[in-house]
Amino acid sequence: MATELKANTRKDFKRSSLTKLRHEGNIPGVVYGYKADNTPIMVDAITFIKTIREVGRNGIISLNVDGNKQNVILSDYQQDHLKDAVTHVDFLAVNMSEEIDADVRIELVGEAAGVKDGGVMQQPLHEVSVTAKPNDIPESIEVDVTELQVGETVTISDIRDKYSVTLNEEDDRTIASILAPRQEEEIDSGEEQEAGTPENEEGRESEASDESESKEE
Repeated sequence: MATELKANTRKDFKRSSLTKLRHEGNIPGVVYGYKADNTPIMVDAITFIKTIREVGRNGIISLNVDGNKQNVILSDYQQDHLKDAVTHVDFLAVNMSEEIDADVRIELVGEAAGVKDGGVMQQPLHEVSVTAKPNDIPESIEVDVTELQVGETVTISDIRDKYSVTLNEEDDRTIASILAPRQEEEIDSGEEQEAGTPENEEGRESEASDESESKEE
């Protein structure tokens, strides 16, 4: 059974009204999608945060709008990072028997062998688009990197068959890779510095010889 979140419709769209309702502890938003018109709503901020923590980013919520309940997921949200507050929410009403697209975060699991050897983990892909029925959308896509060595890469093709959901990414899309140890970079930069040293020494020598010549005169 989906967790219920109560909401009220909004009829006043003035900027001052939005500011007021936020000050009163509410978040303005909209619900749209399956059997739902674009309906402006507002929800209690504290209850909203509690609900999302309970069901997860892609969890099913029973949104009770003025007594009418709809199954929704959190489609999008806007946040004021300075105030650490959510300022607007979008809910997508869903048909539980039909597949939808959703963005799911990628979580790297395990300590990579290459990192233990001094390599540096790179993760260019932090979330992936999936297609699945609402109840089948995972909270996260876990990728085991325990066996990953220096110079190796894990791609979408490596994990595609491990999940029942459809991953909407190309097979060769890189999820994570391990770069060679930093010591190699330091050695390279050191060699470059040494290559530039003789020119500086020549410059100092010529300056010194110029000074000695002027003293002799």
